[in-house]
Amino acid sequence: MDPDGFAGPSQIVKPLTKEALAAFKAEQDRAGVIYISRIPPGMRPTKVRHIMSGYGEVGRVYLQQEDAKRAYLRRKYTSTKKPHYTEGWVEFKDKKIARSVAEMLNAQTIGGKKGTRWRDDIWTMKYLPKFKWSMLTEQVAHEAAIHAAKLRVELSHSRAEQHDYLKNVELARVLNKRADKKREKGEEPQIKERPRKRPAADTEDQPRKKAKNPAADMSEVLGSIF
Repeated sequence: MDPDGFAGPSQIVKPLTKEALAAFKAEQDRAGVIYISRIPPGMRPTKVRHIMSGYGEVGRVYLQQEDAKRAYLRRKYTSTKKPHYTEGWVEFKDKKIARSVAEMLNAQTIGGKKGTRWRDDIWTMKYLPKFKWSMLTEQVAHEAAIHAAKLRVELSHSRAEQHDYLKNVELARVLNKRADKKREKGEEPQIKERPRKRPAADTEDQPRKKAKNPAADMSEVLGSIF
């Protein structure tokens, strides 16, 4: 997960005993997660945690940063340089509180003191039943792996295009050097065109030989006899 989009207690993970593991699983079963489909521009994970903590005990908060290309264009053509977030997940310690918070705040204004930045922005959130935080981490890891694979493919294509370009440049340099030597000797350089391979479609247009019909051949033989 992106560390900039995460807001939660940072603790050193220690091995758990059987009792502690059972208590941890029970705590995870009691927890509930709400999904926020739109994060107001400029709102950071710490601010989301601060607002949601006013309705109940909050566990972990994760906000997804905007696409890298979109962020680049925004920084290039606008004055806002801070990261923007597009969607988020908030974990409440009690799933009943999570459900009630989502139902209460959905389609409502964020509010706050008059003149605050997000006073008139609207929450768009939904409670996710049977959704656990581990599912989110797996999803984020899967998306990160897909993104890394796409980058590797694009890098491979870029290297192949660069190799072909350098190869053509070197070939053109060699041919120009040969042409200059011939001009020095008073010879006119001749450009030889490479024979092109005939496309496979041309072979389909050629007339095919008719297959022999055994029945027709037998009728001809019988006609010649009788």
